[in-house]
Amino acid sequence: MHCPFCRHPDSRVVDSRTSEDGSSIRRRRQCPNCMRRFTTMEHTSLAVIKRSGVSEEFSRQKVISGVRKACQGRPVGEDDLAKLAQRVEEKIRSRGIAEIDADEVGLAILEPLRELDQVAFLRFASVYQGFESLEDFEAAIASLRAERDAEPAGAAAGTAPSEVPEQNS
Repeated sequence: MHCPFCRHPDSRVVDSRTSEDGSSIRRRRQCPNCMRRFTTMEHTSLAVIKRSGVSEEFSRQKVISGVRKACQGRPVGEDDLAKLAQRVEEKIRSRGIAEIDADEVGLAILEPLRELDQVAFLRFASVYQGFESLEDFEAAIASLRAERDAEPAGAAAGTAPSEVPEQNS
């Protein structure tokens, strides 16, 4: 690390601290030449490879804006979206890779979104899983119903399944 004051090519780390969210490290450094101190921030990088082949840095804001569209008109708050984006980033980073395809980011969003809001999940899944017919929607809805029915009575939102009347088509 070059000193920003005298451009000396070396510096000594005096103190290191992890940021609150754990995504970066703040380091206080001292130049052995001019003895001045300065701060650096280290961030891990995660690149997203788009369909066009262009690489860009992963952005929680892009995840939030994409999911926000699917959640339009749904009872989902900004805090919920921020938590979802954090879960997605943690899941991707846990894979230990530096680059990921944009499609895989979209697929990583599906599980936490399904837990957050099933209607928003269906909207989002229809794009990322390429729903082409009513049968695709029906299969996804049947899967959601099967999951709901497999849960112990009252586990979802503290209500018993008998409280929600089911309509037959």
